[in-house]
Amino acid sequence: MNRTTANSFDQPAAGAVAYGIAPPGYRLPEATRVGTVRLQVADLARSLDWYQRVLGLRVLERAERLAVLGAAEGSSPLVELRELPGAAPVPRRGRLGLYHFAVLLPDRRALGSFLRHLSDIGERAGMSDHLVSEAIYLSDPDGLGIEVYADRPRSEWRVEDRQLAMTTEPLDVDSLLQAAGGEPWSGMPAGTAVGHVHLFVGDLERAAEFYHAGLGLDKVVWSYPGALFLSAGGYHHHLGTNTWAVGAVPAGAGDARLLEWELLVPTPGDAARALESLDRAGAQVERVGEGGLARDPWGTAVRVRAVRRPG
Repeated sequence: MNRTTANSFDQPAAGAVAYGIAPPGYRLPEATRVGTVRLQVADLARSLDWYQRVLGLRVLERAERLAVLGAAEGSSPLVELRELPGAAPVPRRGRLGLYHFAVLLPDRRALGSFLRHLSDIGERAGMSDHLVSEAIYLSDPDGLGIEVYADRPRSEWRVEDRQLAMTTEPLDVDSLLQAAGGEPWSGMPAGTAVGHVHLFVGDLERAAEFYHAGLGLDKVVWSYPGALFLSAGGYHHHLGTNTWAVGAVPAGAGDARLLEWELLVPTPGDAARALESLDRAGAQVERVGEGGLARDPWGTAVRVRAVRRPG
């Protein structure tokens, strides 16, 4: 059974077929992963009820207009909710910015248990099989998109013309429920992580200039209609970008939205090199401590942060 965790992903076997396109300059380390996503919501109490009752996240920290959520007591923060009373909900066609953030469960059994939990509480969800993973899709009370998924082992991923084979097919619900056995859902289990972030963007070439040539992510899938998937270390994607929100405008200050997402790298030197590469690509970079922040062409902020301190 696949046991992907917040701290490591399965690595390709020695001699495995190479895939993807490396960036032309700086390349992020293989151990790069996604950290906390920070969201602006209209009603913190309403959102907290939903994120705990439906997703099974736990409150790690609470302030007047802020809450930090994780999978278990003492776990790493996964989601930070910041309240802006009256923030406008996401319209049906979406806004440039967040398409969804994706919560990665440690195994298929946990995903099956989560699916049964959604059925028990009557929560509506979309479901897809992407070959590399199985996924369940939800929207929070503000219309912000969320994916909950489990990966298939890398040994089962297929490569076609140097790209990972990814598609959208119906999910085998019966098989997934069987994988859960009789284990009841008791909230997000230990080992849960934010696996990736997927963004609506205005143009895939400009997105590649920022995230591939600038930030240093590999292109992994580039022939999926209207989308580009990027990652570090051979993962199927730490970042998805798409142009499916035709005619949408960027999320604004008064909207429910993604405020920023974190990309975690091993050392402060790795963070500095990523930010320098973004600088050279023409991005506006704000350096903070041993990391920093940059905004893509549509205003979405990515914070690059080191998980280890020097010493």
